Amino acid sequence: MVVNVAYPMAKNIEVEIRSFISPEQYKRLISFFTEKGIFLNEDEQVTHYFNSKEDLRIQKNKFYAKVWLKKGKIHDDSREEIEIKVPVEDFEKLEMLFLSLGYAVSIKWFRIRHSFQWQDIEVAVDYTKGYGYILELEQMAREEDKGKVLDYLKGKLMELGIVETSKEEFDRKYKYYKENWKELIQ
Repeated sequence: MVVNVAYPMAKNIEVEIRSFISPEQYKRLISFFTEKGIFLNEDEQVTHYFNSKEDLRIQKNKFYAKVWLKKGKIHDDSREEIEIKVPVEDFEKLEMLFLSLGYAVSIKWFRIRHSFQWQDIEVAVDYTKGYGYILELEQMAREEDKGKVLDYLKGKLMELGIVETSKEEFDRKYKYYKENWKELIQ
């Protein structure tokens, strides 16, 4: 079991930049990162968001299940993250736990993720059913370094020739998906 807890010197702030991409860019980026980066894995993820005050989620993938909390607002450039990993076969227990505590599942996501290490950046090239194709660049940082790390990631996104999608566009698409996900995943 892994628990990330805030310590004064810990890099516990997830700094990320993301953009919607076309199916053609998706294929090109997978090829690019396979050649220029280190391929980590291809994963199939099922994620449940709960109707909680904070951004509370559970996920199962090919390797493990996890419960995690992201503080702040969805689509913020940086947020504190607390994560606990458990064996993948415990996913249903996590779901039963939160449902028993009175939480309801507000959204389910079904994603195929290609993960890479590119230079010093964690890269995800994703396809989420009913939502779209997304490129995400991420680094963990200390609170005092998050602005510098964000600027660095923005530069790397530009180097890849990808235009950053605005937070307003992500918020609009997220709202639409949240209201229509049951139909969109059919």
